[in-house]
Amino acid sequence: MQTSRPSTPSAARVPHVLDRYSDKRGGESWLAGVTDDPDTRYLPIVSGRDRRAGAVPTDGARLRWLTRDGVASLAPRGAQEIYLGRLHDDAASPVAGRHLVAVVVDEPAEEQAEAWQGMRALAPVLDAAEAEILITATAIVNWHAGHTHCPRCGAATDVVHSGWVRVCREDGSQHFPRTDPAVIVSIIDGDDRLLLGANARWGGQRYSTLAGFVEPGESLEAAVVREVGEEAGIQVHSPEYVASQPWPFPASLMLAFRARADAVDVVPDGEEIVDLRWFTRRELAEDIRSGRIAAPMAFSVARRLIELWYGGTLPEPRQPENLTA
Repeated sequence: MQTSRPSTPSAARVPHVLDRYSDKRGGESWLAGVTDDPDTRYLPIVSGRDRRAGAVPTDGARLRWLTRDGVASLAPRGAQEIYLGRLHDDAASPVAGRHLVAVVVDEPAEEQAEAWQGMRALAPVLDAAEAEILITATAIVNWHAGHTHCPRCGAATDVVHSGWVRVCREDGSQHFPRTDPAVIVSIIDGDDRLLLGANARWGGQRYSTLAGFVEPGESLEAAVVREVGEEAGIQVHSPEYVASQPWPFPASLMLAFRARADAVDVVPDGEEIVDLRWFTRRELAEDIRSGRIAAPMAFSVARRLIELWYGGTLPEPRQPENLTA
């Protein structure tokens, strides 16, 4: 017997809260004007070439924003600056209504390192506004680190458009940040069960929806069918777009789908996916509560796909009882 379902949550999230001024940031004096504004705030971020790439200073569950004078003590003269945008006035952030600039810095000293965290650690605790900012900053800094030279001729490139374009010194070609599309899909069978897989990278305990990168010349819908076929050995149909989530590792845009499956005899590929299971809602809830399996992190689009099918928020694992000898 299936458990009753509460009202299904919406797939949509709060729309973007960062105005990137993409129509203005290409002007030669735009970034200079922003940095001359005393209200502008700066986010130091560790270079993509360093061991702690993407780490930023934090104050608990918030990013630590600095003034121009404050960031000068951390950044070397001539440090790369990247315009991130202006946060909407009504955003839940102390920097709402201000222009924001990322400043690329070297790794913090060991005694300061504990207060610097990267996207993976901060994503579960940041609010939506600051998460969007940090994803943007991490992705663009990582792109700069890997594109210092022209892919056509190998010559050095210069940074223009407030940090959003690189131009080859030799042939003048322009190079833009890349985003790689990836599909992620919840698969539902004729009995309204959900298919989840355990990835080898997670140690075989965390179960999530299946995902993979879109290949050149491939539609999103075709990628859904191919990836599920490769990872689970079944054919799915009727893929339906749900939502998206940017993720800067390496430079992904996760495009979430729902799809239907008629066949239920699944076979994990044995490389990425080490186990596959069909879950009823009751089975999934009991396994999560007992700790037999772990669910995707709460901020992830994978979790949103699962909760859309589940019909509400997934339960939390039970805390172990305090046993005495």
